[in-house]
Amino acid sequence: MKSSIQTLIFLMIMHTVTAQETGIISGIVLDELQQPMYGAKCKLFKSDSTLISGTLSDLDGKFKIANVPDGSYFIQFSQTMDYIVNTRYFRIEQAQPVQLTIQMQLNPNLSIQEVHIKADRMVMASSVQLLQVSSVSNVGNRNRYKEKAPVYQNTESYSKIDENAFKKVKNDPLSTFSIDVDRASYSNIRRFLTQGSLPPKDAVRIEEMLNYFPYSYPTPSHDQPFSVQATYTDCPWNKENQLLHIALQGKHVNMQKATQNNLVFLIDVSGSMNSPDKLDLLKAGLYLLVDQMREEDKVSIVVYAGSAGLLLPPTSGYEKNKIKGIIENLMAGGSTAGGQGIELAYKTAKDNFIQGGNNRVILATDGDFNIGISSEGDLIRLIEQKREDNIYLSVLGFGSGNVQDSKMKNLASHGNGNYNYIDNILEAKKVLVDEMGGTLLTIAKDVKLQLEFNPKHVDSYRLIGYEHRILDNEDFNNDKKDGGDMGSGHSVTAIYEIIPAISKTKTDDTIDPLKYQTEHKDKNDPTLSHEIVTIKLRHKNPGEMRSTASNIVVQNNPTSLKACSEDIRFSLAVIEFGMLLRDSEHKGSSNYKHVIELAQQATGDDKGGYRKEFISLVMKAQDLQKK
Repeated sequence: MKSSIQTLIFLMIMHTVTAQETGIISGIVLDELQQPMYGAKCKLFKSDSTLISGTLSDLDGKFKIANVPDGSYFIQFSQTMDYIVNTRYFRIEQAQPVQLTIQMQLNPNLSIQEVHIKADRMVMASSVQLLQVSSVSNVGNRNRYKEKAPVYQNTESYSKIDENAFKKVKNDPLSTFSIDVDRASYSNIRRFLTQGSLPPKDAVRIEEMLNYFPYSYPTPSHDQPFSVQATYTDCPWNKENQLLHIALQGKHVNMQKATQNNLVFLIDVSGSMNSPDKLDLLKAGLYLLVDQMREEDKVSIVVYAGSAGLLLPPTSGYEKNKIKGIIENLMAGGSTAGGQGIELAYKTAKDNFIQGGNNRVILATDGDFNIGISSEGDLIRLIEQKREDNIYLSVLGFGSGNVQDSKMKNLASHGNGNYNYIDNILEAKKVLVDEMGGTLLTIAKDVKLQLEFNPKHVDSYRLIGYEHRILDNEDFNNDKKDGGDMGSGHSVTAIYEIIPAISKTKTDDTIDPLKYQTEHKDKNDPTLSHEIVTIKLRHKNPGEMRSTASNIVVQNNPTSLKACSEDIRFSLAVIEFGMLLRDSEHKGSSNYKHVIELAQQATGDDKGGYRKEFISLVMKAQDLQKK
């Protein structure tokens, strides 16, 4: 009898366990050419249309939704308006797994236009060749088509760039600037070229083009936030000149072991965001970021349009389905109240401040700020005030027609954050997943450089790019003067073009000789005679108010361009391309053919395919210049 009761209890327990078991839904999403489709939305519903969960297909087109109890369901697959929504109905019984193969079909009712771009982009960890184009609906598939977005009046704006000129060392021996880790200019340039037009000259910021690409610079020692390396080499576009290549590499922090995140997404849902390359793309990118969040991280969502509101109070990164559900239901409509939204976002971040954590507002917008705080100056003062409270601001730009490039860059700069322009889902993955540490985690604040050139070897110099980052010389030692911030894994490249003292092409004297200056008393010191420049650096560690100084010295011992690393040679191709797009007065003998040859010889390992894509864009620009 006792044995029978035990057996009955055992069977009841087993029945209970079985009833609580859950199944797994997985499979692959293919496009109309039966190629794996990256970034397809997969939404799981109960039979009564209650949304249960969601995910995105990965680089191999694969998806998986786990922990699904027995019952009746349907799952929908979509990839913006280019495709017909694909729906599958099924039951899960006794926790049996469900395996699906989904082939998407193009929507025959849309007016579509083929995008003429020839290069495939190889994405890390994927055997799939992905065509790089400008719309979310185009990304992740070969021979994709471009969707017609709603037409708005073009109000894009860019700050005027006055290129840095050559400076005589005898008059200006010091050059001071702060770093810039923004990358928005390059992806914005890609958007213009992909859509068949050359970018406006003032949209071309050469330093952001340089810093877009990953480089294999030396890693810093364990007790330093970044390493510094300088190389003196030949100038390919002016044989009489030399180049000074300066490379900074930030340390990599394991984001799974990093400090806690208190992230407030400030999302523009105004009417101008109602476009596949804006709100739809933003939502897909946020899905990817949410997947990286840990249980100890907190995520909030503030939206702004006609008014601002807290859509998602601080929520643990563990509750991914809850966060994604809020994101999925975002809809665009109404006028813009950016100022009100920023105030609410900062208040949310402050109310949930994590001491010693990463407290950050992430503004996602097309840049259309019309209503709210009365002036941009007041907005910047608010951001600077919150920066002092260790709440930083990063900006993600989207779409075309309303891009307020200079405003978004300015806000991020004053907020100790970075500005990225996202033109497709792969760029969203690059910024929010692959380089999440650089986007979210600051390892060094207010990084500044000051170079002192030796007139014995250098007649003149010019800093290429960084026009909006030039500092007064006295700002270098002033810890109250804001500088650029470096994130985990960030690399920074700065290049000076140098006219040697022995050059036949010395710059003309535009300043009268100085009457009262005396030469350095140690000019004949043999330890100084072979130095061309001393590079001094300052930075603050996160949370500290006082900076730390360091310096390196560069000897007058040039390395031939052929002997330089692929990283250095590729960076020079990027500079040449930037000068051609700007039609720079300093472009010398630069031409598209040379840019392509130089880049092709320096593609290296090219994880992510960014250098091959660069070559394709140069070819596209070359074709457009001929028209």
